[in-house]
Amino acid sequence: MQVPLIRLQCGINSYDWGKVGKESAAAKFAAATPAHNFSVQEDKPYAELWMGTHPSNPSKDVTTKRTLLDLVQDNQALMSTEISEKFENKLPFLFKVLSIGKALSIQAHPNKKLAEQLHKKDSKNYPDDNHKPEMTIAITPFDGLCGFRPLAEISHFLSSVPSLKKLVGDSEAEAFQSAIKGQETSDKSEDEEKNKKALQKAFGSLMNSKREDIEQASKELIASAEKEGAEFAAGGGPTNSGKELADLVVRLDKQFPGDIGLFVLFFLNYVKLEVGEAMFLKADDIHAYLSGDIIECMAASDNVVRAGFTPKFKDIDTLVSMLTYSYAPIEEQKMEPVDYPYATLNRDAYSSGSSAILYDPPIDEFSVVKTDLKKKGAKATFEQIAGPSIFICTSGNGKISVGPKVEEVKPGYVYFVGATAEVVLESEDTEFTTFKAFCELHGKEDGDGKEKL
Repeated sequence: MQVPLIRLQCGINSYDWGKVGKESAAAKFAAATPAHNFSVQEDKPYAELWMGTHPSNPSKDVTTKRTLLDLVQDNQALMSTEISEKFENKLPFLFKVLSIGKALSIQAHPNKKLAEQLHKKDSKNYPDDNHKPEMTIAITPFDGLCGFRPLAEISHFLSSVPSLKKLVGDSEAEAFQSAIKGQETSDKSEDEEKNKKALQKAFGSLMNSKREDIEQASKELIASAEKEGAEFAAGGGPTNSGKELADLVVRLDKQFPGDIGLFVLFFLNYVKLEVGEAMFLKADDIHAYLSGDIIECMAASDNVVRAGFTPKFKDIDTLVSMLTYSYAPIEEQKMEPVDYPYATLNRDAYSSGSSAILYDPPIDEFSVVKTDLKKKGAKATFEQIAGPSIFICTSGNGKISVGPKVEEVKPGYVYFVGATAEVVLESEDTEFTTFKAFCELHGKEDGDGKEKL
């Protein structure tokens, strides 16, 4: 039987929002593996490296050139019988590296039921019938928009940004402020429901603004941002200063002049992630990534409902109707990693402050482990799990071994590891970092020790 350690050749997608040339981590990693006619072009944007079985850009065995999908469908033991049956002989997750040079679209990913409906109605724009919860881990400093702000902040901006209030509509803005007053942070279910309905109405009014009104309002917005600086938006709010918001508006207008997204950002949390920080987005959560390089893991789907910062197909009605309208400080969507209990570090690893930490979202499809080995000879031994894994190295050099098979690892090298295989990583540098995406249906717990949903 083949040792379940397979080096992968992974496809790269070039989109306009990607980082250009060798500035793109996705491009550098793709170039590390032999690929048919791929070399990094200095003037071309490279956006995404895909690792998995998704048919839009399937990974391949470097040696045989067979797709990973073929391999796991031919040999059910690589995934485990249970996972193969539950996820129809496909890898349940899609693992990516994203390199973001300018804003991605304002978007959300549909839940399972809506995904099935959209796919049936419009398979061209919605190619999958699966949901797409996703997790983001920064590998360079990252910023983005994620989830609706606390309601008091939105209300503040409606009062302090005249062009925003004009687009939403005076009566709609005042109706929103009146509806939430005194119950912005109430945890009573009836208050939350009332708040969400008010938020949906105000947001829907903004998103359905006329093109000519958006263009005029954006000119007023940019003029205010450039003139007012630190005093913009009445000095900002508790989470973002006026200068930070003014700089953000000016920056995004240069990328997407006169776009509705310039106003959406006042409804959404503006988040910055340092290296190693992470956030989790449920299906139907609104977001837009703005810059940085990230590791991303998601359910195996390519469904996106877009509504701004994009030349692609927009579906504003679907977006406005599908969102959860949950509102909270961004800290509530950030993830706190925990020590991964199923990796054993050797003495060199312990003495050098090496670590293996787990990012564990409340879903079955995936979890991710980040391993940092900080001394030559440091080792991490991963216990067998009843499911598949994909490893990618983001920095340093080392080795990966399964049984008697030992392979070299360098930045951009990607390996698939089959179910029930013990894996050993060994560093040949003082900084050897890998990320492992995996699926295991049993024994998965979150950081609080609670079973996953």
